Amino acid sequence: MSDAPRVGVVTFPGSLDDVDAQRAVRLSDATPVRLWHADDDLQNVDAVILPGGFSYGDYLRCGAIARFTTIMDAVVDAAKGGLPVLGICNGFQVLCEAHLLPGALVRNDHQQFICRDQKLRIENAETAWTRQFSQGEEIIIPLKNGEGGYIADEATLDRLEAEQRVVFRYLDGNPNGSRRDIAGIANEAGNVVGLMPHPEHAVEMGYGPDTAGGTRTGIDGQRIFTSALQALVGV
Repeated sequence: MSDAPRVGVVTFPGSLDDVDAQRAVRLSDATPVRLWHADDDLQNVDAVILPGGFSYGDYLRCGAIARFTTIMDAVVDAAKGGLPVLGICNGFQVLCEAHLLPGALVRNDHQQFICRDQKLRIENAETAWTRQFSQGEEIIIPLKNGEGGYIADEATLDRLEAEQRVVFRYLDGNPNGSRRDIAGIANEAGNVVGLMPHPEHAVEMGYGPDTAGGTRTGIDGQRIFTSALQALVGV
């Protein structure tokens, strides 16, 4: 049996990027474990990813129904116990709806779906999912969402800033009206991180964003996944 860390990827009805997230895990030399929304346990995984997509068709409100699924009871309990959890796009929305992260994601201020390669700045390189980056490092990963505007009250925004819980910030233009250009945040312990851009689409040469090094050569998303492995096994 492999000693590689096992990373669970949850599939909800309407998930879109769960297979891509599993592939990103595999390319990081970890073992992806498929978790179904109706499962009542996490199969002893070492970390969990909530992928992008349109869980339950985004009916009612993005992530609002997914948070009540059976698997989320286990995810919330494990996250509170320190399990690394990453929410990507719709997964970020689910984490906010489940109150593992503060605030909410609302419709983009321009009322349009947006899809582009997005520059970000790493604001916190100490979380379980960013420790292979440098503080202030600039990266590019794809962004695609219609409801990616991060909002919270001023007191919450001030607390996130003061506690260095803003993990990713948009550069070269705010794509969706997110308050204070916030692209991703962490919980107080740093084991739970949510972000709107999609690191799983920037993990393999030939398929990532364009860079100065060539067309589709961007693989900045890879280190988000390998950061978790470093946190788990100390590599």
